[in-house]
Amino acid sequence: MTTTEEALTFESTSKFAQVRPDLKLHYHEAGVGNDTTIVLLHGGGPGASSWSNFARNIPVLAEKFHVLAVDQPGYGLSDKPTEHPQYFVHSASALKDLLDTLDIGGRVHLLGNSLGGGAAVRFALDYPDRAGRLVLMGPGGLSVNLFAPDPTEGVKNLGKFGYQPTRENLESFLRIMVFDQKLITDELIDERFAAASTPESLAAAKAMGKSFSSADFELGMLWREAYKLRQRVLLIWGREDRVNPLDGALVALKMIPRAQLHVFGGCGHWAQLEKFDEFNRLATDFLLDGGK
Repeated sequence: MTTTEEALTFESTSKFAQVRPDLKLHYHEAGVGNDTTIVLLHGGGPGASSWSNFARNIPVLAEKFHVLAVDQPGYGLSDKPTEHPQYFVHSASALKDLLDTLDIGGRVHLLGNSLGGGAAVRFALDYPDRAGRLVLMGPGGLSVNLFAPDPTEGVKNLGKFGYQPTRENLESFLRIMVFDQKLITDELIDERFAAASTPESLAAAKAMGKSFSSADFELGMLWREAYKLRQRVLLIWGREDRVNPLDGALVALKMIPRAQLHVFGGCGHWAQLEKFDEFNRLATDFLLDGGK
């Protein structure tokens, strides 16, 4: 089954599902009819959404896979609850409910960037019979900085926007995301700022951050449980990542039994965007490889 980028728009792929009485999720669906489902989980920056992170990847991946690009709780057009457990647990359980609601059984592959990478790992740990292979780009929770300062530049700028949610602070955060500064356009900044600065989004972002220091915060320390992952895992890092620096990959690479690491030079935190063609080929080849 094939599709084209021109045929897939935000509107044509946009769907909603009431996964619980108190939680409605928004997602994009493409490649319907393909045998293998892949779930895309976006990062956690201000104004992030599945379309913002993966608009260019969805049509390419949909040529081979049934694609679900999910707005995680608190982001995009999904509901934005502020009372929830540790965020990775929150997002992973919401995804499980979405798959159940859509009657998608068996295993799904997961591709997650940053916060979405952490949610993908939590899903694989909590629902091991539902998770196939993992493609993780600078994943949160697995990244342990051995040499780089902590908090990193990116985390500091994220906190600065949370404290003072101005367009200027958002632009500073976005510029740390990428190596190629031409990717940060006025249009992108305006779009992300409009989504990030609503009262609901600000409250959800605050609740998400707070969950990483709540009573169950240790559930976010995924590197401590990474040895339990039994599926194949592809770690993808940008050499110039200023959010989760490259040295953060080393513990995950050592702990995950069947891990491999691919590093892109001239690339920041958004490998799926900055190295678009290479990333799509790499992820597709990894997921279609017949080895178990």
